Amino acid sequence: MRRRKFAKLVATTALWSIPASGMLLSSQAVGQEPVHRIGVLTGVDLPPELQQAWLEGLRQRGYVVGRNLHIEYRSTEGRAERISALAAELIALRSEVIVAGGPVLALAIKAAAPTIPLVFVAVADPVKLGLVVSLAHPGGNVTGVATIVPEGFNGKFIQLLKELVPGASRIAVLMNPTNPIHQLSRAEWPEIGRLLGVTVFTVEASQPDQLATAFDAASRQGAEAIRVSGDAMTAIHSARIVALAARHRLPASYFFRKSVVDDGGLMSFGPNPVEPWRTAGGYVGKILDGERPADLPIQQPTKYHVAVNLKTATTLGITVPSSILAQADEVIE
Repeated sequence: MRRRKFAKLVATTALWSIPASGMLLSSQAVGQEPVHRIGVLTGVDLPPELQQAWLEGLRQRGYVVGRNLHIEYRSTEGRAERISALAAELIALRSEVIVAGGPVLALAIKAAAPTIPLVFVAVADPVKLGLVVSLAHPGGNVTGVATIVPEGFNGKFIQLLKELVPGASRIAVLMNPTNPIHQLSRAEWPEIGRLLGVTVFTVEASQPDQLATAFDAASRQGAEAIRVSGDAMTAIHSARIVALAARHRLPASYFFRKSVVDDGGLMSFGPNPVEPWRTAGGYVGKILDGERPADLPIQQPTKYHVAVNLKTATTLGITVPSSILAQADEVIE
């Protein structure tokens, strides 16, 4: 009799332990390790190669989706008006760490949830943006992977474009005025141009329907080449931008390799995006293991990827110099 009463008591206790869904969460199962919840906010959906690198970085720290990790993904799809709502969703889901892919997203998460550890990816200058105190000692609750080494990157970008089009005396820079990194860079362009013996000026587009107007403005102002800055909007609408450059017969250099390899652009110069996402996965794992974001130094790229499309160069009547071919990691023929 006592045994039956005890069994009934155990069954009743177990019943009250089951969530409203009627199923035990894997983190509550007896003998299993807890399941950690991570939030990821990006401007575009992660391509398969970045998704794989990100999960590899987590796996190297012992964190595997379905075993001890659950990841909530949210993408703004290039629409800035969605940032606040999506950030709020990830916060409400009680994410233990949030990963932000881009400067605007990182700033939004830091402002909305300063107590949640934040790991950023694809932020050019986190110190100037105020995300961290320094690269070596970030401080606070934020760390991550910078997209560029700020010193000299923009100058190298223009230098390569000038090598590609040696006769160019006026070079336009397509920027997104809502991107804080682009705003920080705006003041650098005239001085960079002066040092390289060209006039560098900016044209703006924050929405896809403004891209045609930006290229028209570049042509009206006598641009002989154009640099396309990296941004969620320029990534999503890369094919449209490449088509506009072709229509205006403007030699263009892009931040994203995809613009050259997949969309037929002329040249790209930027970091390989795969390693930063692998590093971000490792950093999230370290934070889940108890390390503080403040003690994890900001990682920076050690090499930049150069891709050149010879077919596009021929169409534009450009002979790619050997100096650029020697630096190219990829040559599309």
